[in-house]
Amino acid sequence: MHVHQEATGMKQKITDHPGRDAPRREERVPAGRAPGGHPPLTYVPLGERPLTRLPRLFAGLALYGFSLSLMLRASLGVNPWSVLYEGLGRHVPLSFGTISAVVGVLVLLLWIPLRQRPTFGTFANIAVLALSSDLGLWLVPPHLDLPARIGLLAGGVLLNGFSIALYVGARLGPGPRDGLMTGMSAVTGRSVRLVRTLIELTVLAAGWLLGGKVGAGTVLYALAVGPVTQFFLPRFAYRFGGDRPAPPPAAHRGGGGVTPRADAPAG
Repeated sequence: MHVHQEATGMKQKITDHPGRDAPRREERVPAGRAPGGHPPLTYVPLGERPLTRLPRLFAGLALYGFSLSLMLRASLGVNPWSVLYEGLGRHVPLSFGTISAVVGVLVLLLWIPLRQRPTFGTFANIAVLALSSDLGLWLVPPHLDLPARIGLLAGGVLLNGFSIALYVGARLGPGPRDGLMTGMSAVTGRSVRLVRTLIELTVLAAGWLLGGKVGAGTVLYALAVGPVTQFFLPRFAYRFGGDRPAPPPAAHRGGGGVTPRADAPAG
């Protein structure tokens, strides 16, 4: 009887005082990073350091629109969403811009099962992209020679992935298409790279079946924009709380509990 009580007491002491291995297990996931490997991308309210995040948002959106104009002027194949718009334009009496807006609204409906909500950044996406892409088409001349067009295509794809990381990383709310990307990544636990690539390939196939034009640049974009975005996201994703240090792991505070996933869907 006494032996049983002593053994029970020893077990209780071990439970109350974690060993050396407990802090090590907590430290395997870096602070501010989701277990899946990518930084948290959930919405952060506009009032949280707006002077830091708003410039990122508008710069990213402006560069995104400009990158679209570079790819259009390259004339070697547009991005998959533009292929879809062009294909739909063969079947409905709507302009390219109107089709883009209608598709954007339909994509927003897909946010509902993903528990995504439109925010300031979602509506800024629509306005800034329209202005910056038109400005880019005005600045970059058409009918360039092949080497220049290849350079425009490569630069456009790289700039597009960088700009996505910049404005999505501001965490002021993604645009309709990128909200679909981040929402699916959070729900499935898959990387942004994989999710983005699968979405682009699906849209590309649908646009091509509807009659949209596909070129070498289209395939390059579909395959490359996901990895490029994944590369830049950890460098530009805003960490909630700014430069305030992250709280210590639960094991160091002497408490139990499980730290929730930072990239879990809001709501």
